[in-house]
Amino acid sequence: MKVSIGTNIKDGPWGGGNLFAINLSNFLIQNSIEVVYDLLDEDIDVILITEPRKTSESSSFTHLDVENYVKYINPKSVIIHRINECDERKNTNYVNKYLIYANRIADETIFVSSWLKNIYLDQGINSKVNHVVYAGADRKVFNNENFKPWVKEEKIKITTHHWGDNWNKGFESYIKIDELIGTSKWSDILEFTYIGNIPKKLEFNNSKIISPLSGVALANEIKKNNLYITGSINEPSGNHHIEASQCGLPILYIDSGGIPEYCDGYGLKYTIDNLEKKLEEMITNYDQYAEAQKVYPNNSDKMSKQFLDIFNDAIKKKDLYSGERIKRFKQDPISKAFYMFKRKYFN
Repeated sequence: MKVSIGTNIKDGPWGGGNLFAINLSNFLIQNSIEVVYDLLDEDIDVILITEPRKTSESSSFTHLDVENYVKYINPKSVIIHRINECDERKNTNYVNKYLIYANRIADETIFVSSWLKNIYLDQGINSKVNHVVYAGADRKVFNNENFKPWVKEEKIKITTHHWGDNWNKGFESYIKIDELIGTSKWSDILEFTYIGNIPKKLEFNNSKIISPLSGVALANEIKKNNLYITGSINEPSGNHHIEASQCGLPILYIDSGGIPEYCDGYGLKYTIDNLEKKLEEMITNYDQYAEAQKVYPNNSDKMSKQFLDIFNDAIKKKDLYSGERIKRFKQDPISKAFYMFKRKYFN
């Protein structure tokens, strides 16, 4: 099997989509699957669209590139579209429509949460076969080795981390934690460390800020803490809380987006209005939630195996999918000639 993943992989900290592509690639290669990141080969079995927007640095090919490939090069390729983004996440108004349009060429669609799938179904996405596959982090890096649970005679150390600095990443929650530490009630109880980028002009008065980290350095920094908080609003999935859970930290997670699907049973759900109350509840029952992290199920191997199972099943239906595609997309001789010229001389 040859799989093409539509991600321009970056080194260092670069967000969850980049980590997804790295983890999936490693798993496939370990299972004797050939992995490429373009459409140059003529014998690709599975094309995985991860970012169809040409303007994105993480995109290595768009849905239009894929459409031309299956029209003129290999109609038997199976097209899978992974969707992990939406307008609701950053208060935009164009992402959903664009992804729904790009999705018209997909044979099957994979969403990162049921919450996200339902958004797109409600807005008219027409993929016939939909899956939900939860994201996961690399257990070789993010694990509870050397993690030390909270000792109640000490301050409880809270952390979070984000690559993006959009306000919806949860900064209202993090500011509230910072403000609590400034009160006499909490000053001798809490410490808060934020790892990653923050919005311009935002200042924390009682917290520690660390520049973005990745890999082992990030895991080691997370494990210096006892408790994790994610206030990310309308997050389709997120990798940050998964990495923290795999490192052993109980989670305080906001009741928003797809995150509750990942964190239910492994922490406490909160709203902005009851954050302080839930923090008190977490401190009281800390040992219970720390113990739960030992069996946290979401990891990159589990995720990748589900992807491979979907790929294998889809390949069995490639004749059906190619037949349906021929009916939908008519070949145009002029467009084909232009595409073949561009492919030969500019790829």
